[in-house]
Amino acid sequence: MTTPRQRILLGLIGAGIGRSLTPAMHEQEGDTSGLRCLYQIIDLDVLGKTADDVPALLDAAEAMGFAGLNITYPAKQKIIPLLDDVSDEARAIDAVNTVVFRDGKRIGHNTDWSGFAEAFRRSLPGVALGRVVQLGAGGAGAATAHAALEMGVEELSVFDVDPARAADLAAALCARFGSGRASAGADLAAAMAHADGLVHATPTGMAKHPGLPLPAELLRPAMWVSEIVYFPLQTALLQAADAIGCRTMNGGGMAVFQAVHAFELFTGVAPDSARMLAHFAALQAARIEEEKR
Repeated sequence: MTTPRQRILLGLIGAGIGRSLTPAMHEQEGDTSGLRCLYQIIDLDVLGKTADDVPALLDAAEAMGFAGLNITYPAKQKIIPLLDDVSDEARAIDAVNTVVFRDGKRIGHNTDWSGFAEAFRRSLPGVALGRVVQLGAGGAGAATAHAALEMGVEELSVFDVDPARAADLAAALCARFGSGRASAGADLAAAMAHADGLVHATPTGMAKHPGLPLPAELLRPAMWVSEIVYFPLQTALLQAADAIGCRTMNGGGMAVFQAVHAFELFTGVAPDSARMLAHFAALQAARIEEEKR
């Protein structure tokens, strides 16, 4: 007699998330791991909800027996007061992208930073980490900045459309990692002229936010460039960087490895990261073909 597979309910709360590849990654990995993962998109835009409705959605998911939720914009910080406990990393970053329901408690984690770090180690091994420029100081930027300093970046200059937000992030990083490790950038051209690498952590380059996040002439062949946008994989920034010979990292690795780490938190089962990378590539290829039609 066939033993029924364990049924695990998961979900993603966010705005404008209908095209996320995360549900398919979790469901496919569940199938190949002997689990039955059912992953529900909970799109605030589609439901006519806002971040103010997240407490009720969290209550509903917990009541319906969800094992956990992924959280994205605009709720990564707003959800923290609704949790019973938060991991040290998520507390330091002040953003949660993964909530696990376990033993009557809601536990928040951040797998964005670990996903970025793992992708970076694999994609850009051996690069110089002396001076790095980061564009973006939002929830994703807080995670990539934390990862950058954890990986050994000596000086991180943070730029954001909101200078106060960049200053706040830099101050928090210095409090955590030591004085002088991070600063709010003032002159992007000057910072880029001496940077070993660039971390891009804004939505610019996505289909609905096309274009470059900085003038292409600020890129130099000797620097490396990392990206968090994963659709398209080859953003305008990466195209410009590749054209002049920079070492580059696309956003696909971070998307996969944040899911790898979240899957294990949700299920207690260590997923096959190579299999998830291959599945992500297949999903991306299918999405591109779909958009051509």
